[in-house]
Amino acid sequence: MVFPMILLKLVDWLLANSCYRVARKIKNFGTGFCRSPSLHKSSTSISSPQSGSSFELFPSVTKCSLEGRGLKTLVCDIEGTLLRSQSFFPYFMLVAFEGGSIFRAFLLLASYPFLWVLGNHEVKFGVMVFITFCGLKVKKMDCVGRAVLPKFFLENLNLQAYELLASMGRKVVFTSVPRVIVEGFLREYLKVDVVMGTELHSAGGYFTGFITSPGLLVKHKALRDFFGDNKPDIGLESASMIDHLFISQCKEAYVVNNIASSVMPREKYPKPLVFHDGRLAFFPTPIATLCLFLWLPLGLILAIFRLVVGIFLPYKLSIFLGCWSGVNIRVKGPNPSKSGRKQGVLYVCTHRTLLDPVFLSTSLGKHLTAVTYSLSKTSEIMAPIRTVRLTRDRNQDGETMQRLLSEGDLVVCPEGTTCREPYLLRFSSLFAELADEIVPVAINTHVSMFYGTTASGLKCLDPIFFLMNPCPSYNLEFLGKLPRELTCAGGRSSCDVANYIQRQLGDALGFECTTLTRRDKYLMLAGNEGVVQDNTKKLH
Repeated sequence: MVFPMILLKLVDWLLANSCYRVARKIKNFGTGFCRSPSLHKSSTSISSPQSGSSFELFPSVTKCSLEGRGLKTLVCDIEGTLLRSQSFFPYFMLVAFEGGSIFRAFLLLASYPFLWVLGNHEVKFGVMVFITFCGLKVKKMDCVGRAVLPKFFLENLNLQAYELLASMGRKVVFTSVPRVIVEGFLREYLKVDVVMGTELHSAGGYFTGFITSPGLLVKHKALRDFFGDNKPDIGLESASMIDHLFISQCKEAYVVNNIASSVMPREKYPKPLVFHDGRLAFFPTPIATLCLFLWLPLGLILAIFRLVVGIFLPYKLSIFLGCWSGVNIRVKGPNPSKSGRKQGVLYVCTHRTLLDPVFLSTSLGKHLTAVTYSLSKTSEIMAPIRTVRLTRDRNQDGETMQRLLSEGDLVVCPEGTTCREPYLLRFSSLFAELADEIVPVAINTHVSMFYGTTASGLKCLDPIFFLMNPCPSYNLEFLGKLPRELTCAGGRSSCDVANYIQRQLGDALGFECTTLTRRDKYLMLAGNEGVVQDNTKKLH
């Protein structure tokens, strides 16, 4: 029992902690082709204050005043400047995996050693572009750029560079990477006015995998063509020599030193990251992606084992074997006993994955019924507990839930959809009208490799992906039965009850309560209102 647990925790730790640092250490040897591949850049800085050199062409961004910049124009790059990472390979991998397929991602990873030894940077970049984009739908890339990439861009933002960017009136970004990868994030989150990058050829709604003429964007030439004889007010770039050629055309110039670069805390994000999509839960550097492919065969076997254990074995035995296989289940708080009333207990939960009711039922050691708004047939058949679909017709759903409560205990997730980030979506008030015995349950999950939810992918695979993680965890906290005076039976309105429970669960988890709904999520991530039509939804 000890060996498999050590193996699982080692893989989990490697993904969560070490892969990114290891990749950073070897970037000077193998990832240089991902950083401004059109030109060979020096890997050492001649302008870094920390380097000890007395020869500094341009000052650090930390010495730039942010006052009175509202009417100024800033030009910069995103790679190595706005982003702390020096390699753009992980973002190509995200497009290949999330927009293409696992086979495209494997091909991109397999090409990495060959690209490493190539001498021509333009050829390296062209090969990466071809593997990543050939045959990829333009609409699929738009979806990845809107729903997947912003999370990883925000987590990699350089705080000092962003603060300067945010203080400027007009912002223009020049970059050698494909414009389609970065433009959505730059415009939507950073409010960049103009994005100029390498253009990709497309035909019939598909990318051909080739770069359009005249080829890779050369930043200093593009800046000269764009501004003409007028010099932009401020230039911001990395400390390499070739970038000095770019920012020397500006009235003021500053460099970002990667040693002194600071991490952007979540509370300073330019826009709250509430929704995002995609399966990968880690930053796919080459080493981390290699770990992924090495883990996949064992992960699939492990997921099937965990699934079989959860479906066919008794609760106590399934908990034992599940924990033995690496699943962490933590239960906190009292589980109130049922009163002598005929009506069942209504468990009101936060919604993290489709498995929430299953883990709740397992932790309680008793059969529960779960109501859902939309569930794939495969997930419904595989569910070890009873599931009942709701129609989003308020009257009909109310009658269904009332009938189920008369038969036993019921689980409901009033958010109506899952949310990965530390936010709670708006709670539907319907459940509050149906029961007096309400038990709020704060549920949270942690994964290191795959997310167990999706808005645009195959929902039937959600449980498989969650269970393929080396050490997935489920934390459940029972907050105690809601006092009668705080329910509708005590004179409160259903909206007040729903809002109170949302705040109670948010405080227990440290999550922020929002008024966002399922419709908002699907409009942003999938460009539609969800699988189920919602014509009569009345949320508080």
